[in-house]
Amino acid sequence: MTTSSVAPLGETLIARLDEAARHSQPGPGVTRLFCSAEHRGVLTLIEAWMRRAGLSPELDAAGNLVGRCPRAQAGEKTLILGSHQDTVIEGGKYDGMLGVALPLLALEALGEAGITLPYGIEVAAFGDEEGTRFQSTLIGSRALAGGFDPASLAARDADGTSLGEALADFGGDPERISGLARDPASVLGYCEVHIEQGPVLERRDHAVGIVTSLTGIERHRVTVTGKAGHAGTTPMAGRRDALVGAAEMIVAVDRRLNATDDLVGVVGKLAVRPDAVNVIPAETTFTLELRSPHAEVRHHGREAILDDCRRLAAERDLEVTIESTYQAEAVECADWLVEALEAACEASGEPAERLFSGAGHDGLAMHALTDIGMLFVRCRDGLSHHPDEAISAADADAATRVLMTFLQALPGRLPRN
Repeated sequence: MTTSSVAPLGETLIARLDEAARHSQPGPGVTRLFCSAEHRGVLTLIEAWMRRAGLSPELDAAGNLVGRCPRAQAGEKTLILGSHQDTVIEGGKYDGMLGVALPLLALEALGEAGITLPYGIEVAAFGDEEGTRFQSTLIGSRALAGGFDPASLAARDADGTSLGEALADFGGDPERISGLARDPASVLGYCEVHIEQGPVLERRDHAVGIVTSLTGIERHRVTVTGKAGHAGTTPMAGRRDALVGAAEMIVAVDRRLNATDDLVGVVGKLAVRPDAVNVIPAETTFTLELRSPHAEVRHHGREAILDDCRRLAAERDLEVTIESTYQAEAVECADWLVEALEAACEASGEPAERLFSGAGHDGLAMHALTDIGMLFVRCRDGLSHHPDEAISAADADAATRVLMTFLQALPGRLPRN
């Protein structure tokens, strides 16, 4: 995975992604949250890429930057491309932004070659997919797909700002989000390019891969309540320590996950109250995320884990409350898009095998609107959500050329209605 002078498109793409990564909060990696100053800054850059690609950019009511070609603006049937601009805390340069920058470069290169596509193109830089700021994922893509929940506008960030307030301040319009929903009859499909976020392509020594399906995901907030007390004067026996109880539950989660095939998960956040050095914790809250391509596996795993939490709470005379905060079922990529991407790989001289995505993507929301397809790009060590996230210019070049081939061949691949 080394940079090569025979990969000019890849080198251009890497340079653009490096430039986008400068729009980040200070600190390691890239931290760019929804409706933040960094989000606003990167939009100026993306707008310029859109114009170079022959698209007209517009910030929509949900905080998405959407670029449309003249055919799309005229109401012709349209293929939607894109991904998200936001990141996790201290994330990498490529998760999300690759799927914004790469199709825009591909369209620019096609335009420079004098190639005009006979259908509409829309490229979306979704404002929020990660849910880092408001804990409400897929905000942008749900708006386009017609699945946006107005109740999520009340969600608040760590500073107490609501999603609705942040959107209004950013230039969006919470009252108009419902009007963003696309008419399914006007959409050809949705295709996203994304780093794999896993090690399969690297093990196979392939630059790209074809995604067959996206994982199902659910998230819960578990609150364990005990009783505070003086850490020095309260006897150990009979303490109702919420943190100790939560720690036992977290170990039980890990044990269940390791014993169950096709189920992964994480306890990623932990909060302790009163969070004092000499006070027995009265309350501990932790998050639980579960993922599986099989709904029944995820459901059975969840029930077993939550039963463990209830049992452990009872053993220590603690109370436990469990709140479901997010759920998205696994979705399949459309066969015709999978086959079209495979054909484009073959025509471009790139071996590409089919693989499952263990991560969630905007396609989880867009599936409610239209057929979805996804092209994975190899990433070094399979690493993502980390400052060391990396791809090579050679792989970036290969993926760009595959997408260019896919876009040109698409009219002959469309399913018959």
